[in-house]
Order: sequence, then structure tokens, then C-alpha cells
Amino acid sequence: MSSHYSRWEIMRRRPNTTFLITFITFLILFAFFSLNLSRYALSRFRYSDSVFDLDTRHNNNDDNNVFLHEYNHPKRRVSSIHFKLSISTVSVLLPDWEILLIVSPNTPLHYAYNYRCIFQNGAFSPARFFGVLPFMNVTTFKCDLPESVRRRRIFSKPALVTEASENEIDDPSPAPELLRWNFLVYESFSTEDDVVLFAKGVNHRQGYDRSPSELRCVFTMGDGNTVTTAVTSSVQEVFRCPHPDHVLLFQESEKIGISLVIIAENLVVPSVASYILRPRPNYAIKAQAQPKYFLCACTMVYNVGKFLREWVMYHSKVGVENFILYDNNSDDNLETVVNELHEEGYNITTLLWIWPKTQEAGFSHSILHSKSNGLCSWIMYVDVDEFVFSPSWKSQNEFPSLKSMLLHQQMSNVGHIGQVSMQCNEFGPSGQRKNPMEGVTQGYTCRRRVEQRHKSIVLVDAVDPGLRNVIHHFEVNEKQGYRSKQLSMENGVVNHYKYQAWDEFKNKFRRRVSAYVVDWRQNVNLKSKDRTPGLGFQPIEPKDWVHKFCEVRDQRLKSLTRAWFSIKLRHNETRMAWQKS
Repeated sequence: MSSHYSRWEIMRRRPNTTFLITFITFLILFAFFSLNLSRYALSRFRYSDSVFDLDTRHNNNDDNNVFLHEYNHPKRRVSSIHFKLSISTVSVLLPDWEILLIVSPNTPLHYAYNYRCIFQNGAFSPARFFGVLPFMNVTTFKCDLPESVRRRRIFSKPALVTEASENEIDDPSPAPELLRWNFLVYESFSTEDDVVLFAKGVNHRQGYDRSPSELRCVFTMGDGNTVTTAVTSSVQEVFRCPHPDHVLLFQESEKIGISLVIIAENLVVPSVASYILRPRPNYAIKAQAQPKYFLCACTMVYNVGKFLREWVMYHSKVGVENFILYDNNSDDNLETVVNELHEEGYNITTLLWIWPKTQEAGFSHSILHSKSNGLCSWIMYVDVDEFVFSPSWKSQNEFPSLKSMLLHQQMSNVGHIGQVSMQCNEFGPSGQRKNPMEGVTQGYTCRRRVEQRHKSIVLVDAVDPGLRNVIHHFEVNEKQGYRSKQLSMENGVVNHYKYQAWDEFKNKFRRRVSAYVVDWRQNVNLKSKDRTPGLGFQPIEPKDWVHKFCEVRDQRLKSLTRAWFSIKLRHNETRMAWQKS
């Protein structure tokens, strides 16, 4: 046998060059894609080093400083192919799985960019610009909590980022837990004499308020030093305390946190509020014999753009000089309608009030706002679907005046009248299947027989310092001799167009702004007057809805407003003044 291999055997034993090249190429590509995939995944989890947090004893942190401060984490440079630096925010979990993000003051923002909330599990949701809070002057965004995050036991704060080209972000420690809306100090208001805090979850239910002695106000400076003062009043969601004696230590440019301490529990309530220094005395306002307006109307609104013109124009004609709207997150054309009414000469102030289920707190805030700015002597608290009138007006040719009604009540009674209340007539759908084109006063003319709860007009100076109010009715300061007076149904009444065409009423089903009215979606308080008879726990139209609650035909206000506001057109046609031509 030959000692040499044949050519065929040599070729058979030689390594397959093509296979080796293919295998090596595969390894290189796999390593390349694995590296980039890991970088991409890593970028989805990273947050900037200046992430605002609220450390509280409630979250098992021994630091009493619960206010906005910055983490100082060591930085690691991470390449990101999708997102820019995250933006410093404070985040609060609201009802319906919404997250409110309050941006750190003086943060530059680019409104042309698209923003996202990025969560620690890599999920994300679009962030929507929500507005600027008027009293804290900070920008806010909202985003939804993704389904995949809702299943977690602990909800961590998201990062607010912009979609952009390649950039670098920092790599800090894990994000803190989301603040919860049901236990939070959310606003503060400084008067010349004291500071007023608004807080959820401290006074837990209607009729039960903690004693002021159980609480303290705590002020925290940027360096972590704190000053506390006593709480002098604890009513519903409103708490009052003196300004700190050490106010001279605070720099006017310094951000000062403010919150409440529950003494027995050694617990500091989480807070997103900031302390505003004691305002300087406004001698110009004090020098005025009367506030700027005799009568204002105040209400909290949500998506009422289509109804606002009728409500404003009617009440302006009967004596309301200024309208104060607390906007509870409207996303309709409210701003456009308000601007149009401004151009027509109506005085309207719109204040963004984003906090859910805080109508009573907003009304308390309106008393402080009015007094500090010298706005109103009296404030009428009725909703946009409520119209105040007197049946005696039917005999008058000229427009009547609520001012003369109030002055008459003040002068004809012994003692100080600090509040005038009127009972409500509740109107039903009256056969309407959609919003009446001519307005609610024209389209809804059939009501329930029995009058319902009352609405009020209150003298601002007569309101009790505790600012307690329930369903548009304040407590007056009895120590100063003030009392309330309820008008007879012939002297004053409120037409409440409560049960409108189904599509309009359905929009109210999930938007109850009052903190002390029943949530229609819950199987509780079945006998509450807030519940709609025949309506279950879902927004499903009851049988024969269009004819419900029709016990009395009442066209008194329809006739009055048609006489006062109808405009004749050609061919014997008419339209109401609030209708667009």
C-alpha cells in the first residue's frame, strides 16, 4: 500500500473553509446585535440623576424632610438611541390609573417634542402636556399607567423623557415609589395672617375632622432645616397655621416645602405644595370702601363649553358682575368660549384646578382668593346647569337684580345676614334626545314635584375661618353675629337642569367633582339623594329615560328668557342671544 494519501483523501480531510467563514461571521453578527440590544434595553431603564423625590416616614424613611430635593447618584454614561435626558418631576397616582407629573420649576421644555413616561419594566405611555398650575407656577403632564405596571405590588415613579436622536442619560438608583392621591398635601395659600394647606386623607370622612392639636405644619428649606408651627384649624381638606417666626431665614428665591405632621403617628404627610412667603399688605385693596365687584358667581367646571354662554349671559343680566371658574381638567373648547365672552365684555376668571374630587376645597380656596385680591362682596355658588331666578320677576319689564334681592334681605332682618339660600327644582329630560339647540332653559321644561337641596349666595366676610362648605353652602361666622337665611320658593329658586338628554347626562356619570357626594359607579349609599332613581351602577340608559322625572310642567324661566333674550330673524324666525348666528 502506498504511504501517500490519494488526492481524493486529502481533499476529504481538509477543513471546510466555507463553513468556517460562515460560522465566524455568524458569531460576529450575534455579538454585535447582542451588544446593541443590551444597550437599548439598558437605556429604557435609566433615569437622570436629578430625579425629584418625596421621602416620608410613611415610606419607612427616617428623614423628616419630605419635600422636593435632588438625588446625587454616581453617574454612568449610557448610550441611548431613542431618548434624551429625563426631566425632573414629582409624580402622583390619580384615580383611573392616571399619573400627574409636576415638573421641577425653571426646567426648560420644548413643546414641539413628543414626551413619554418610561417605567422600570420598560413599558411606556405618551405624556400629555396638561397645563401650568396657577398658584405654584409649575408645568404639569399626564400619562396613563400601563396595564403591565398595574399588576406590580409597588408602583414606581416613571421617568419623563422626550423622543429624540442619540444622546446620553445618567444611570441612578431605582426610582422612588409613586405618591398616592388619597394621602397628600396638594396646595397651599398664604394670607397676611396665616398659611392655608389643602390635603387629602388627613380628615378621612364627612363629619370627622382631626383636632388641630393632633397636627403641626412643617416648613422645609432647601438645606433640609425645618420649622414647625401649630395648626389652628382642621376642617375637611383645609388646614390653617401661622407663618413661621423664622421667615427672615428664608431667601425669597428659595423653594420652601410645606406639609403636615400627624403627631401621634410621627408621620409627615407627603406633599407637592410649596410655601409662599407672607404677602405684603395690599393697602390699595384695604383702602377701598368695597371690593371690586358686588356679586360674583363661582363654580367648578369640566367640559361645559357648549353650556357656558347661556349661563354667563343670563346671570350677567340679573346682576352677576364677575365669573370665577375653577377648571377641573377640561379638554373641550372651554378656553375658546371664555375668550369669546371676554371679547363681548364679560368678566371671567379661569383658574386651573386639576385636583379630583375637591369641589368643596376649591370653593374654600375661592374665598381666600377673593379676599386677598379684593374681588367680591358676595359670591354665588351654583353650577353651570343651574339658573337662579325669582318667580316675582315675571311682572317686571326690565331686567331684575340679584343685588337688590340681597340688599333687601340684609336690611329687612334683625342681625347680620351672611348667606342667602334657595331651594332647587330638578328638571328632567323633558322628551329631549339631544342637547337643545336653543339652550337648557328652552328645552327642559318638565321637573320633579318636590324641591331638592339648596344653593347659596354668601357674603365673603361672613364665612367662618374654617371655610367648611358642603354642597354649595358655607358655615358663616356666628361669633361675629352672622346667620343664614333661606328664601321662600316665591322669592328665589334655582332651576337645576340635572337630568338632561341621555348623552349629556352620561358624561356626568363618571365626573363627580364633589368630595362628599356618592360615586354612582359603586354599590354603596343606595338611598343617597345624589343617586339617580332608576339608574344602576353602569352608564346604561334606563328604559324611557326621555320621559323620566316629569311630574310638573314648568315654563316660567323659559318664558322669561325668551322675552329677554330672543332675537327676531327673517321669515318670523328667532334665535336666543347665546346661540351662534
